[in-house]
Amino acid sequence: MAVTQDQMLAVLNAQRAAFTAELPVPASARKDRLKRSIALLVDHGEAFAKAMSEDFGHRSHEQSMMTDIVASIRTIKHTIKQLDKWMQPERRKLDFPLGLLGAKAIVEYQPKGVVGVISPWNFPVQLTMGPIAGAFAAGNRVMVKSSEYTPTVAALFEEVVPKYFADEEAAFFSGGPDVGQAFAGLPFDHLIFTGATGIGKHILHAAADNLTPVTLELGGKSPTIIGRSANVESATQRIALGKMLNAGQICLAPDYLMVPKDKENEVVTGMTKAVSVMYPTLLDNPDYTSVINARHRDRLKGYLDDAREKGAEVIEVNPANEDFSASNGNKMPLYIVRNPTDDMKVMQEEIFGPVLPIKTYERVEDAISYVNAHDRPLGLYYFGEDDGEKRTVLDRTISGGATVNDVIFHVSMEELPFGGVGPSGMGAYHGHDGFKTFSHAKSVYHQPKINISKIAGFMPPYGKGTKGAIERDFKN
Repeated sequence: MAVTQDQMLAVLNAQRAAFTAELPVPASARKDRLKRSIALLVDHGEAFAKAMSEDFGHRSHEQSMMTDIVASIRTIKHTIKQLDKWMQPERRKLDFPLGLLGAKAIVEYQPKGVVGVISPWNFPVQLTMGPIAGAFAAGNRVMVKSSEYTPTVAALFEEVVPKYFADEEAAFFSGGPDVGQAFAGLPFDHLIFTGATGIGKHILHAAADNLTPVTLELGGKSPTIIGRSANVESATQRIALGKMLNAGQICLAPDYLMVPKDKENEVVTGMTKAVSVMYPTLLDNPDYTSVINARHRDRLKGYLDDAREKGAEVIEVNPANEDFSASNGNKMPLYIVRNPTDDMKVMQEEIFGPVLPIKTYERVEDAISYVNAHDRPLGLYYFGEDDGEKRTVLDRTISGGATVNDVIFHVSMEELPFGGVGPSGMGAYHGHDGFKTFSHAKSVYHQPKINISKIAGFMPPYGKGTKGAIERDFKN
C-alpha cells in the first residue's frame, strides 16, 4: 500500500520538532551525520551497485561504483573538511561612519529545517546523497522520495537508512507519480528536484501553495561546439566517453554536436573509432550500461524512425555487428544522426540515450546563434585552441555551466556551483554553494551605544540636521 501524504506529513512534523529542539545545530552533529552517510555507502556500496544493475537490466558495476558510490563519498569527505570554514559568520562592510562608531553587520548561515529531496533514476545514489550532503552540512533534516524507475535501489535505501539514522534525521519514501505529487506538496523548508523539465513544472506548482523554496536541477539539450582549431581525435574520444557513459542517460550528456562543415566526416570517423575502442562489443560487454527500460528504448527508436522519415542519415556504430533485434534486453548502440533538422524529434526533445545528432556550420557565429535561438541548456561544451573563439562562445551563450575541451566535467568539481538556467533549472548546489542553498542567510546588525538616528537627523523633530543629511546625498 502506497504511503499517504498524511503519513509523510507526520514524519515531516516529527523532523521539524526534533530540528527545532536541537537548535543551534553544532558542527559536531552535522559532521556526525555526514560520517554516518559515508559509513552507509562504504558498508552497502556493493549492494547498491548490484541494485542499480538490477533496475537497469544491466549497469556497469565499475561505473556504478565510480559515479554513484565513490563520487558520493568524495563529496561528503570534501564537505566535512570544509564545514567549519563554511559555518563561519561573514562580516559585511558598513556605510561610513557606522563602523567607526562601533556598529557591526554580520551574515549568519542558519539551517532551514527539513529539506525534501526528489531524486532521479539515472544516478539514483549520487543524486540522492549529493543533496543530502549539502542539507546535512547546513544543519537540516532530510526526507527523500526515490524514483519509481529504480525500485530495487529505493527499497535498499528504505532498508538500510534506519540502521544509520533515526526517522527524525532522514526518511525515505517510494512510489509512483501520486506519491511524488503528494511529497512535493508537503510544507518543506526547502525542496530540491532532479529530473525532467516537464515534471519540474509540476513540482514547482505543487510547492507553490506552501511557498516552499525550490531548487530545480533539470536538463535540456546541451550543445557541443567543435571549433576549427580543435584536435578532432582528442575531442571525439572525450565526447564519446561522455555520450556513452550510462548509455547517454545523463542530464549533462552532449545532446548534439555543432561542427565545421568541412570537418563533419572527420568527426563522424573519430566518434566511430572512439566508441569502437572503448566498447568493441556491446550486448555482452559488462562495461556498457543498458537503457533503463523498454519504454525509454522505444522512445529513442521512435526518435530515430522520425529522423529517417524526415531525411536524416542515421549511422549505427555497432563495432561487432551484433544483432540487437534478437536481444531481449534494452541495450542500444550509438546512433549518429547526420543532417538533422529542427522539425525532427531528436532536435526538439532531450535525448537521454545513445543518439547523437551532428549539425554543421560555416562560421562559429552561426553555431552561437543556433544555441541562442533555443532554450538555455544545462551544459555547454567547446573544443578548440583558439582563445578568442573560446571567449566568444563563452561570452555570447548562456548555460547552466560549461566545460572547455571536454564534456560533463564541470559537474564533478566540488567548489563549482551546479545548476541550470531557465528551462534547464533554477538554483544551484554542490560545495559551498550547496551549503548556502540549504541555509538561510540571516542578516544581523549590531547597533552601537551612540544614538545613530539622532546624529543622522532621522529622529523627529526634523530640522536643520535632517535637511543637511538630505542635501548631502544629492551632491556628487
